[in-house]
Amino acid sequence: MSKDKRYVIPGDIITTGPYRPEQNVILDGNKMIATCIGLSDITDGAVRVIPLTGRYIPKGDDLVVGKVISHSAMSWEVDINSCYLGILPASDVFGRDFSSHANDLTEKLSNGDLIAARIVNFDRTRDPLITISGRELGKIDSGELIKISTTKVPRLIGKRGSMIQMIEEATNANITIGQNGIIIASCENPDGLSKAIRAINMIEEDSHRINLTDMVKKMLESSD
Repeated sequence: MSKDKRYVIPGDIITTGPYRPEQNVILDGNKMIATCIGLSDITDGAVRVIPLTGRYIPKGDDLVVGKVISHSAMSWEVDINSCYLGILPASDVFGRDFSSHANDLTEKLSNGDLIAARIVNFDRTRDPLITISGRELGKIDSGELIKISTTKVPRLIGKRGSMIQMIEEATNANITIGQNGIIIASCENPDGLSKAIRAINMIEEDSHRINLTDMVKKMLESSD
């Protein structure tokens, strides 16, 4: 970790001087002050704080795991671990012939059901539209639910999927990672499932460690 990157909390002075405040930083005189818990970063004359916690902000084409919480005559509302709700149109599930008079939405999805979906579009002025039409999308019938900070998802996936591939190959688990920090893990072998969950939790807790990959690999290879 470079000297320009360190853990900060709100109110901490990151640096002083002719810098430009960016994400999660305010300027007080010539002091750059953190406004959230995270990792400070000084690059090209700009100062920012990369948050270590935070709610998910939807982005187009993101894979998310969500829970159905309500429905109207035309759509379901889905909790996607965000300040926004995912809106799943009934026509996405029933098809073009959907009729609000003839079709009962609870025949397909009920409150409490988990789904894997993709963000179709989002512009911050309204709740994002989601779809379950696509490969590996739809209702999730089994598996263990794990929740991690959305900022840790890239670390769990790894470069070109290297970290999650290592975990799946070592445990024979099938792991669905939502960009919203919701993960579903399933495995026929209870020991494999337990080890996969331990690996995910390790990444959540130690994502800042430079030797994280070696730590996870050592744990996966252990007989404990």
